Amino acid sequence: MNGPASAIDTLVCLHFLGGSARTWDAVRARLGDRLRCLALDLPGFGEAAAVPGYAVAAMADHVAARIRAAAPGRFALAGHSMGAKVALALARRAQDGDPDLAELGRLVLVAGSPPSPEPIPEERRAKMLAWIDADPGTRAREARAFIRQNVGAPLPPEAEDAAVADVLRAAPAAWRAWLESGSEEDWCARVGVLRIPALVLAGSEDADLGPAGQAALTLPHLAQARLEILAGAGHLLPLERPDAVADLIAAHLDAAEPRPPAAPAIPADYAALIASDRVNPRLRAALGQRAEADDPAYAPSALDPVELALLRAVVARVLPEAGFDIAARLDARLASGAGDGWRFAALPPDAESYRVGLRSLDAAARASGAPFLARDGAEQDALLRAAQAGELAVPDMNDRSGLDAERMVLWFEDLRADAVRSYLGHPATLARIGFSGIGAGGSGAVDDDGLAKDLPGFVRTAGPPESWEPEAAR
Repeated sequence: MNGPASAIDTLVCLHFLGGSARTWDAVRARLGDRLRCLALDLPGFGEAAAVPGYAVAAMADHVAARIRAAAPGRFALAGHSMGAKVALALARRAQDGDPDLAELGRLVLVAGSPPSPEPIPEERRAKMLAWIDADPGTRAREARAFIRQNVGAPLPPEAEDAAVADVLRAAPAAWRAWLESGSEEDWCARVGVLRIPALVLAGSEDADLGPAGQAALTLPHLAQARLEILAGAGHLLPLERPDAVADLIAAHLDAAEPRPPAAPAIPADYAALIASDRVNPRLRAALGQRAEADDPAYAPSALDPVELALLRAVVARVLPEAGFDIAARLDARLASGAGDGWRFAALPPDAESYRVGLRSLDAAARASGAPFLARDGAEQDALLRAAQAGELAVPDMNDRSGLDAERMVLWFEDLRADAVRSYLGHPATLARIGFSGIGAGGSGAVDDDGLAKDLPGFVRTAGPPESWEPEAAR
């Protein structure tokens, strides 16, 4: 699906709640002849104000039909705010093989509404719903206030007037539908983890969908993404910073295809030991499987994409130089039901324990300032040390049962043990520490009594290493 970025010559653009296709006019002008811009009105907005179908899937159908009719060839898809959620739904369809979207090669999410329910404060939601059906004077006044509240600095008068006019010509039913249901739709499981290279833009002054919101709610769904923060900007980035948005999009479309991560290297002498008859064939096969490169777009089974991102962040603080995706491997193990048959009695079964523990950690982080995924390493370490010491304050999680401070101690101990076990089981790690125990016995022969004989192994139990033992890599 993802061919050379240079082949992309069309940018399909979707607008924010209350916007229209002309939201992208300034960006389109700055891109000039660099590529064709196909800006679309979503149902209920702009020239499509009379078009029905306000659910995310219905809007995605509308856009897919327009793309099919335009036959743009290789294209990129840019979604702003509300339009970003629609873009994510379309990207999932493309990745799943929808022929109408087969040529989608890049994704741009601008102050995007995430796959999860959008974090709109209920007080603000109620206020936005209250005035959309009011008298013309009230609507005009509130529409202008809405635009001004969503920018980091005042827009030029003509740009502000056009944005206000777009809000006023939107169908009230479409406005209500997004606030009451569309923004609340949960697409986390359906979107999953996308392989398509993505650019995520956020304004530093955007309260709800700024850098923290994108890091915590959108980036976990993107295997190959770059977050760019526009300092001083608010939510209406195509109107506020058209030059910067155009430049960043152009650079994203010109970038080379991301290279998949390589598997950790195994030194030649250790690889030779693994291949030798000193290693049992079943162990050799297991080590070979563990040595395979990880899929950057691994789709979790036991956890959801946000929980997997949280687990990756925690593991990165425990084992910062592992070199492979321990979190994905733990998820696969949890999904299989395999384990050592032991757990703390105070904790739920393993998969549930991981989910509720990760969400409890994130809830504690949010209660003290910002989501766990939006914090720097030092702040994440402080939260994990509090969990380890039994001092992590987990707030009420709104109908979701969290782990208290005492059980978070056990949860974090269990997670660390699982992570280290996975780390030490990788052949690259075994090579690092010079572990030669894998050579304690191969397939060997079997005597008449069914007992193994002539197994290769150790001759000495003490003293210097034997001639066949590899040296530690470091």
